[in-house]
Amino acid sequence: MSLLTPEIKSWIGHSEPPITVEVSRREIVKYAVATEQVRQVYLDGDEAPPMFAFGLFRPVVPLDALGPDGLPPMTAMPELPLKRIMAGGTRLTIHRPVRPGQTLVGTRSITDIFEKEGRQGPLIFVVTELGVTTAAGEPVMAETQTRIAR
Repeated sequence: MSLLTPEIKSWIGHSEPPITVEVSRREIVKYAVATEQVRQVYLDGDEAPPMFAFGLFRPVVPLDALGPDGLPPMTAMPELPLKRIMAGGTRLTIHRPVRPGQTLVGTRSITDIFEKEGRQGPLIFVVTELGVTTAAGEPVMAETQTRIAR
């Protein structure tokens, strides 16, 4: 018997509201220094390191507001019958570099929800994608993230 009800499965395709951010040279430099980048183009803030946009579209929340997986809660996420959440992996596709002065738009959507039987019982996988574009709609990056509930 599946733990995934039609109501849970109906969340596939739901999106959080788009978030628009302005990228500043100072933010790029701060990130480059904090992550010990060595390429001068990053340290000068002329281009953002590849992982710069990874957290750019996540809300800034107090530590006690983070979920069990260490991430801020998603607003577009169904209530799952399994409560222990683990990170299941991230895949990043970069289409073009992030540069200072750009306006970026990020939209996070649920792309799949499925169930598997693990060695210790059922697992629910929730796959989300963060699509990032320029203000003109040109693709910048796509981050696919999997969360596993057990």
